[in-house]
Amino acid sequence: MTDSDMTHSEERDAVDDIVDQWARERPELDLRPMALVGRYNRFHAYVESALREYFAKAGLDFSEFDVLATLRRSGAPYELKPVELLKSAMVTSGAITNRVDKLSAKGLVERRPCETDRRAVLIRLTDAGKELIDNIVAGHVENEARLVDVLTRDEQEQLNGLLRKLLIAREPAAR
Repeated sequence: MTDSDMTHSEERDAVDDIVDQWARERPELDLRPMALVGRYNRFHAYVESALREYFAKAGLDFSEFDVLATLRRSGAPYELKPVELLKSAMVTSGAITNRVDKLSAKGLVERRPCETDRRAVLIRLTDAGKELIDNIVAGHVENEARLVDVLTRDEQEQLNGLLRKLLIAREPAAR
């Protein structure tokens, strides 16, 4: 059974056409995973575009927002060691260094020595960085809400639970 066979009464999207073509050419395949991943990828592209546009208005890119948000949600004094930022961002240490350099040049974060470990450095939000992240985070959440507002609250919770289940199965280190 194809994905579009299950949704004849609903509106069709571009993925339905792709699945129908594959079903015609390879009827023995269960194409539900292809439909799901295809829709996920298409929706992800919309999300990325909307986030990129929103953050650009604040003079940031997503990676810079991510660092500022990570520091802000860490709680006062809004500082972390670079390795702690790495855990949140899942990128290389070089990428974190680059992000911190960019934010430091903008006056949004600062590097300071760690008082308990003279070898360590802490990355701290400046007052300007805290003010910026506090000013844009509510709009960011509203932007995300607009992206999923066609779903009811219950549907959003259901989708959130299903995505959590997928991530838990694929991110064993997070358990």
